[in-house]
Amino acid sequence: MQLAQWPLSQLVGTLSTTREGGVSLPPFDSFNLASHVGDNAEHVAENRRILHGYVANPIVWLEQVHGAEVVVVDEQFEAAQVHQADAIYTRLRQTPLAIMTADCLPILLASESGEEVAAIHGGWKPLAAGIIANTLAKFRCAPEEIHAWFGPAIGPDAFEVGEDVVDAFEAQKSTAFKATKKGKYLGNIFALAETLLRQQGVIKCYGERHCTVSLPELYFSYRRDNITGRMATLIWRK
Repeated sequence: MQLAQWPLSQLVGTLSTTREGGVSLPPFDSFNLASHVGDNAEHVAENRRILHGYVANPIVWLEQVHGAEVVVVDEQFEAAQVHQADAIYTRLRQTPLAIMTADCLPILLASESGEEVAAIHGGWKPLAAGIIANTLAKFRCAPEEIHAWFGPAIGPDAFEVGEDVVDAFEAQKSTAFKATKKGKYLGNIFALAETLLRQQGVIKCYGERHCTVSLPELYFSYRRDNITGRMATLIWRK
């Protein structure tokens, strides 16, 4: 388990899992938290039970669809309903919000006061569709009062993409993509997300920027292994 290293730790709880500490067998070894990847359902349930032991209340999960929808968790939120979205926001206390990834970028957001938090599934498709702007629109505070933290994701030496991905980010092409061979580029999803956040006024960004592909002992990676598990990144108001 890893915690966000940022100035809001006294106000906001965070948790980012690795692949270690669970019960799943290869190729999902061992702390896979996704039920849609082909893992044994009982093993996934046990891994989620272990994760729930680290938080005070039930975790809010999403069915992530690589879009730009944002779910707001408030007093009217129906926890039993399946929510298709790629970001989740709340002002409620002790309500853990979860994003699952295995190369895509998990982005945690929190207001400086600690009264508002959100989690974003930062794959390139949600980023291109405007998931960051849509999530920030839910915040009541000004963008300059929001802190962002990046969890582990595919690194800039491993994220090879084609013209279609680069074309989706024409304004960020020079800062986030490096041409390698005809029609291919290396993308820096961390730089891309930070640029998009800064364009919205969020300038306080943190994170170790670990590469999921190059650290197989710590992280699941879909790009590296194809059949693999998923990690979770959580945030909640204390």
